[in-house]
Amino acid sequence: MADLAFWMIVLLTLVSAAIVVLNRNLVYSAIALLFTFFGVAGLYVFLWADFLAGVQVIIYVGGILVLIIFGIMLTNRITSVNISHTSVQKSMGGLVVLGILSVLGIMIFNTPWLQTEFVEPVQTTATIGTLLMMDYLLPFEVASLLLLAALMGAAMLSRRNE
Repeated sequence: MADLAFWMIVLLTLVSAAIVVLNRNLVYSAIALLFTFFGVAGLYVFLWADFLAGVQVIIYVGGILVLIIFGIMLTNRITSVNISHTSVQKSMGGLVVLGILSVLGIMIFNTPWLQTEFVEPVQTTATIGTLLMMDYLLPFEVASLLLLAALMGAAMLSRRNE
């Protein structure tokens, strides 16, 4: 059952990522991006990276995707959100993608993979939370203040001069 769930999540991620890239409607691409982000979070769960799965959902789905959808919805011409410019270099891009995929395939099949016994790892969320709130509290707070200052600077730069 776990194998079936894994392959369903992989299929969801790949199909929705293809829809993001190939669709001409920005709203449909943004909705497909939602499923891509959830699929990547599901893959993190299968890798026993529970903290990264939570961060994926909170930051990318809860923050980045919402900003992308707001950006699409707040454009002047919401009735025509189709992408009108077609790519001129589709064949060259396809060749580059095929080249990269072939190099990756050769690397995957020629690598001697280390196979060990299956040991269920411990959950990492409690350890990361303890480290962030105890040992690394000062750098965590400095980073949050730096991000706040960058956000305020971006808001000031985006204002119109009156």
